[in-house]
Amino acid sequence: MVDVYYWPTPNGWKITIMLEECGLPYTVKLVNIGRGEQFTPEFLRLSPNNRMPAIVDDDPPGGGAPIAIFESAAILQYLAEKSGKLLPRDLRGKYETLQWVAWQVANLGPIAGQLNHFANYSGEKIPYAIERFTNEANRLLGVLERRLVDRPFLAGEYSIADIATWPWVFREFQGRQLLADFPHVARWWDAVAARPAVQKGRAVGAELRRNAPLDDQARKVLFGQTAASVAKAESERN
Repeated sequence: MVDVYYWPTPNGWKITIMLEECGLPYTVKLVNIGRGEQFTPEFLRLSPNNRMPAIVDDDPPGGGAPIAIFESAAILQYLAEKSGKLLPRDLRGKYETLQWVAWQVANLGPIAGQLNHFANYSGEKIPYAIERFTNEANRLLGVLERRLVDRPFLAGEYSIADIATWPWVFREFQGRQLLADFPHVARWWDAVAARPAVQKGRAVGAELRRNAPLDDQARKVLFGQTAASVAKAESERN
């Protein structure tokens, strides 16, 4: 059984989607990031970066003690290797896939996250920041568009590269159809979205996302973190 430490965000969705695709049994351990549950000593032992998702697998390949893994890219690769699914075993196919996972976590995720923050959550609207991240998000959609011109999925066959990337592609953003200028990305997005495992994994905890208030406490926890504030939050929960 795999325990998933989770909150319904794009990075969390990656893991529940992957587990559904692989057919691996799992239990969800909610980590309410708006209420600081990522600072509990128990969670920090699993995820030193005080970010979810993280997993604990009590039946790792080869046996032995349970294994804990944090960071979504590492979790995806682990689950692919455990299940033998969605990651090619040949050298070239494997690294063609893994380089697109790395592209997502290094480029698309951070840029889309910053765009969403400055456009929707920042107390002060900063035109330069919004324009900067809007332009970079558009550039990255162009990278995807070129990649998908002659193949159905990022690494040819459906893989963890698509699972990592799909939650971070915003089909609509602030009333704008972002994919109108990227028909190959739109076709790919729809193909991934139509998969039953994607729909099921994406739906995990959906009611929590709808009902979680973004009040002053949540804003402080989510957007006010420093080394000192994290240390304080951790000490208060000890």
